[in-house]
Amino acid sequence: MRKFSPIILFILILSSCSSVRKHNEQRSSCIPPEELKEDVDYAYAKIKEMHPRLYWYIPKKQLDHKFDSLKQTIDQPLTPLEFYFKLQPVIASIKEGHLSLRIPIKKFTKKELKSLENKKGMFSRFEYYVSGEHLYIIENKDSIENIKPGTEILKINDVPVPVYLKKYKNLISSDGYNTTFQPYFLKDIFFNFYSAEFGFNDTAKIETLYDKKIKTYILKRAEKSKTDFEKDKEQKKKTLERKVNDYVAFNDSYNRTFKFLAPDSSIAYIKVKSFSRTYSEKFYKEAFAKIKNAKAKYLIIDIRNNYGGSLDEINNLYSYLASEPFTLIKRSQVTSKSSPLKTNYFRKSNALNYTFKSLLYPAFLVSQTMSTYKKDSIVYYKMKADRETQPQKDAFHGKVFVLINGGSFSASSIIAAKLKNDKLATLVGEETGGANDGTIAGFYSYQKLPHSKISLPIGLALVQPNISFTNTERGVIPDVTITENIQDILDKKDRQMEWVMKKIVNDKNGK
Repeated sequence: MRKFSPIILFILILSSCSSVRKHNEQRSSCIPPEELKEDVDYAYAKIKEMHPRLYWYIPKKQLDHKFDSLKQTIDQPLTPLEFYFKLQPVIASIKEGHLSLRIPIKKFTKKELKSLENKKGMFSRFEYYVSGEHLYIIENKDSIENIKPGTEILKINDVPVPVYLKKYKNLISSDGYNTTFQPYFLKDIFFNFYSAEFGFNDTAKIETLYDKKIKTYILKRAEKSKTDFEKDKEQKKKTLERKVNDYVAFNDSYNRTFKFLAPDSSIAYIKVKSFSRTYSEKFYKEAFAKIKNAKAKYLIIDIRNNYGGSLDEINNLYSYLASEPFTLIKRSQVTSKSSPLKTNYFRKSNALNYTFKSLLYPAFLVSQTMSTYKKDSIVYYKMKADRETQPQKDAFHGKVFVLINGGSFSASSIIAAKLKNDKLATLVGEETGGANDGTIAGFYSYQKLPHSKISLPIGLALVQPNISFTNTERGVIPDVTITENIQDILDKKDRQMEWVMKKIVNDKNGK
């Protein structure tokens, strides 16, 4: 078998190249109107089949009209990308933040990927801020062209930025009718849309405004230096500290942070950028043991700009804040007992993965089937987070403050809503981007539209915090509303944290 492995490898490489070429050819080809209309019908049919609460924020009659109207506008052939920009705004009108088409992007050969790995990013070396029709640079990581933080980008390749923003905003929705999520998500994904639309070019012209002066810059995708490669190599090292704090090499930062904010260790601070679950149990166990040993009286949990993640992680975190047994979420609803079997079990499997998964497939079928049950004509899916959980022995019982904003989405909104309902924390900041009363996620069925080949992930489970619902169709409203603006960011002024620290000082002084 060993002597044939190079041949097998060669065949796999050829197959991979062929797959990339086929994908890119299909992506650039024009699809006849009738086939595109079939894709519209297919997408809507699959959403209706699997989405457990489709008409939560939009009446059926209105959504039917949107899909019908869309088909009437398709009267000429379109590429998959052009079709995406027509269909996604209709799907976004459902107002379910997890429900979104995957933008059809170009695939790269191994040679092209290697070339990109040897170059620095172009737009990704800046941090951005979106306000209305304005796009600002708030951080210039490598001092590129000495562009100052606070610089507004007016045009990209001679096209006014508001044109891009208007187009891309229509592709994004949060859960329900809150308005806080869109600018946070858009600042992170703006250049994903841009690159998908215009490609990974090596140069771009931007027109900027700073201190009332307009300047033009030519951005370049520069070659990495020896120092850059050494830094890349260093960032790939997996130490225990990096594992526990969930190190993210892309931005050279930690996903989870714990520290004390006062010399007497009376104020503990935990920041979580994403509930990734990776080594999270060890992180919380160590953090709350230190909090208990220090006899801290105050805890600040920062979940701003946290788009969510693992229900198991937030269930575990909540167990360190609860004083009695609790149930984090209500029983999750699905549309049918067969829904959990539509999760594309073999998705993204190579030959070896496929073989291994095939052996485990019978167990998967049994497990998923056993996880559903029907009661009062409703089908439920069992999750760990819908069971009663005991508080941890090192659970914190002092005063808890939770920092939230429009970038707090999905699982972040679930735990924020639960903490607020149970009066275990004071929420400070902005309305969350995710809904107070739950969302549609849990796990997904990845559908592929038959002609355009665009991927459509559909959340299969209705996940709701175990609370008294507000029925506002909005995000989690903070107990204390404090918003930020670009000047606060440029001045590195955290007004939300400042309010909490002042509140703690007053509390210590008995005010």
